[in-house]
Amino acid sequence: MKKPSSKIREEIARLQDQLKHAETREAERIGRIALKAGLGDFEIDETELQAAFEELAKRFRGGGGPDKSGSTGKERGGASTTSAAETAPVSAGAAQGSGNEA
Repeated sequence: MKKPSSKIREEIARLQDQLKHAETREAERIGRIALKAGLGDFEIDETELQAAFEELAKRFRGGGGPDKSGSTGKERGGASTTSAAETAPVSAGAAQGSGNEA
């Protein structure tokens, strides 16, 4: 027997709510990690930060990046702008955090 459209809409709404809560938990977790790593101290354009995080995500997904050896920047000698971003993956929205973090 097929579901009526009203039941499907209710299920979609429930799943969207679950997705919203899951994304909030993930963003808060990643945001806390980013703050502990010191990323909250940088004055950086959000689009530039987003690009750095996308590059980092590729590295962790096995897509490589500028340094496919798995290096964290410590072996390269000296500080670089990417070594701080490699410390903790964060989405641009998560870096801002929310007022209800523990």
